[in-house]
Amino acid sequence: MPTTATPSLPLRAAALVFAGLFATAGASHAAEYRFTAEPIYPPETAREMYAPLMTYLNKATGDTWTLVTPPNYSAYWRSLLDENVTDFAFEEAHFADYRITRAKYVPLVRVAGNTSYTLVADPQLEGAGLDGLLSKTVVTMPAPSLGYALLAGFYPDPVRSPTIASSANSWRDAVQIVFGGEAGAAIIPTWLKDTYPNLVTIRTSREFAAAGVLAAPGVPEEARQKLRTALLELGSQPELAELLLELGVSRFVGAAAADYTGSSEVLSGFYGYKREGTP
Repeated sequence: MPTTATPSLPLRAAALVFAGLFATAGASHAAEYRFTAEPIYPPETAREMYAPLMTYLNKATGDTWTLVTPPNYSAYWRSLLDENVTDFAFEEAHFADYRITRAKYVPLVRVAGNTSYTLVADPQLEGAGLDGLLSKTVVTMPAPSLGYALLAGFYPDPVRSPTIASSANSWRDAVQIVFGGEAGAAIIPTWLKDTYPNLVTIRTSREFAAAGVLAAPGVPEEARQKLRTALLELGSQPELAELLLELGVSRFVGAAAADYTGSSEVLSGFYGYKREGTP
């Protein structure tokens, strides 16, 4: 059975620690904002994972933050352009570019550096190459996650492709499925691959700007600036180190629309995709 990534005990305790931070932030005139996280974890796990961040933002901005946890990638994709679903989104490059170009979302910050995905396999498949996996099962998170989209790009001919199992509950879960013998390979973020030296690399994708935080076009500029400042200062708080590690974040840096230009093209093969300018 697939396993679900569970936050560490320090992370669970972090929410209590963060509750004491920024105690002087004003509580009057507090606005309420929704923060949607790409579903790289099941909803229950995501709520626990992001609880310290929500507590931090409440204190740092003086506003009230609610985490929105989409049940799966299908629901996330269907509602991506719905302006009534969220005020802010934290998501990977292909979704970010899609929101920016189709719904006029505004990028605020992004995770420092770039990201890529790597197809990894059981050590017995070392040197097999892409063709060596044609008779195997490759596990991934569901479409249209960036990993799934890039895996589909590795095998553009459906007649010559491995069995793709989109059954992982998280990227770490995909690794555990390989270790459990239920799949011969998995596609996972390259930063995560580097923590599993006992897996062999089959192919690594091109790089994209790392995941970013975007604001809906109707969010006031003051609220955007407060969130931007809070996230840029996140890395300077030693008490938040555990949270950053759990979320795979080194630190946040400023973001611009140009960082993501063209990234949404990997979504073009998925049902519901709208080309730029399409009503």
